[in-house]
Amino acid sequence: MKIDIIIAYIRRYEFGHEYDFVPPITGIHLAAIPPAPHEVRVYHQQVDAIRFDTDADLIAISFFSGFALSAYHLAAEFRQRGKTVVAGGPHVTYCQDEALQYFDAIVTGEAEGQWPLLLADAAAGKLKQVYLGGPCDMKGLPTPRYDLLPNKFFIRKVIQATRGCPFSCSFCTVPSLNPGFRLRPVEDVIRDASYDAFKWWWQRKVVWFWDDNLTIRRPYIRELLQQMIPLKKWWLTQASMDIAKDPELLDLMKASGCIGVFLGIESFGADSLADANKRQNRIDHYSAAVKAIRKRGIAVMAGFIAGFDHDDEASIVAMADQLMEIGIDVPFLSIMTPFRGTPIYQSLKKEDRILEDRNWNFYNGYNVAFQPKKISASQLLQAHRQLWKRSFSPWYAFRRICRGAFRLRLGAFLLSVFMNGFYSYKRVRRNFPIDMTARQDGYQPVPATPVASPQPKLRQQPAL
Repeated sequence: MKIDIIIAYIRRYEFGHEYDFVPPITGIHLAAIPPAPHEVRVYHQQVDAIRFDTDADLIAISFFSGFALSAYHLAAEFRQRGKTVVAGGPHVTYCQDEALQYFDAIVTGEAEGQWPLLLADAAAGKLKQVYLGGPCDMKGLPTPRYDLLPNKFFIRKVIQATRGCPFSCSFCTVPSLNPGFRLRPVEDVIRDASYDAFKWWWQRKVVWFWDDNLTIRRPYIRELLQQMIPLKKWWLTQASMDIAKDPELLDLMKASGCIGVFLGIESFGADSLADANKRQNRIDHYSAAVKAIRKRGIAVMAGFIAGFDHDDEASIVAMADQLMEIGIDVPFLSIMTPFRGTPIYQSLKKEDRILEDRNWNFYNGYNVAFQPKKISASQLLQAHRQLWKRSFSPWYAFRRICRGAFRLRLGAFLLSVFMNGFYSYKRVRRNFPIDMTARQDGYQPVPATPVASPQPKLRQQPAL
């Protein structure tokens, strides 16, 4: 069979962008699994034009809730043309009944064990509606199909060494979507990290670990990093703040080429951290932790979430100065989103605080899909926009870059320059995150013509 794998997307910024930092690993990972003689292509809707006149026999679409309406639109267009369309990802895992209205089949949970079975059934004309994926043991996974990536991603070598996370943050789907904590064989990870068939030197040099929490198992990560040293790569990952208390690990991260680590700091409010069930974070340790990491020349990227129950407008906007004070090199700023499969969704649903008149476009991390406790939904949105604009103002971006020039190693400094420059350029161009309350109609795609088989209209609100 000929298979097109599509990673669905809906533009989240006013002007969007033709290029992006790094692709998600899903498409190129699944593309590596099908046995011969299947032919596979991978499309990322964020940077690729989607061809509806494809000669593919099977269309597979992966997406999370914020991009569901785009996925539904794609499915309708392809099915109108007689194509078999299947789907997977977080959204279909938690919204199976809804997804089955738009797709011929869905894969829930982790797809590795079910994907080959689905392909065999599709080839034999015996496709089932639901394929229930379970936790993958992570052994024997192939190298992702980097050769199928478009040339519109600056960093292309994305790999995964671990899966899952031992923590249970209230806003996170990982504990239910990827249960447990599992490790790939070190030799498999090193094989993927050694892949160098890329055009540009930085694409060969930089390895992006697509892990939720790479450093949890200390014996494993130490073995992995020891074997990374001879590769002479630059690498980035996501980890918990407790790495700052392990100087030997930090030294090994430096020796093995780490240039950046993402920390889920989330908030500067103790009550908000409790709302997030982020009890492992200690506000009074933030500055020391960031300093310990940056002392090794490693850039600190950090996620902050606006909209916990104890947040108000002033505390949200104040985060711009607070993250500067503790030395964050690259901030990532989002709005708390009550995804299905999370404890915070269950809590807000019970309290009747889900805004059910808002469709899936509001579940993109930059819009408000629930009723905040201390402020209104519009106040939360505006506070987040003020935070975003202030944090990525040319002055703040320039200060972060200059600070990095004296502290960061070369790869980390280039990372800071590139990412701060990227977001500051957005700020100067007024390329702000889209307010879906003002642009809802324009960002809710619907099929232009009836589909071949009867299909329901796209939902005007999430099926909650």
